[in-house]
Amino acid sequence: MAPLPGRELILDRRRKVLQVLQDGKELRRFPVAVGMPGWETPQGRFTVIEKTADPTWEHPASGRFYPPGPGNPLGSRWIGFHRDCYGRRGFNGQEHLEVKGCVTAGFHGTPNRASIGQAVSHGCVRLFDEHARELFDLVQLGTPVTVLP
Repeated sequence: MAPLPGRELILDRRRKVLQVLQDGKELRRFPVAVGMPGWETPQGRFTVIEKTADPTWEHPASGRFYPPGPGNPLGSRWIGFHRDCYGRRGFNGQEHLEVKGCVTAGFHGTPNRASIGQAVSHGCVRLFDEHARELFDLVQLGTPVTVLP
């Protein structure tokens, strides 16, 4: 399905707010969590490149798979907007983590509701799971995404 004309997402990392705009007017606003220092959410202009309901997640360091369900760190919805294949290396406050190969940043739900409003992720944008489900229905592949500093 093609993106809706005039629909765009604006993420303000500093304020930890995601806006859904339609023709420049705010349609919806969501509080979010963003990447921690050393694992910042990438800034720039992107587009929605993938959408998955009930995603499976593989931990990038341990390789452990998390099936869909209440214990999945991605919640019930995944909306990818940035992929790079340079790998990443950083310290998450507890351990050094090196990821080889491709990584994707995106919007997703979270079972960790206390993390919203914080800079705690490894680059992704966390939303309350009910907000991630709503956002999922508001965007299509190709929807523009702007991530501000």
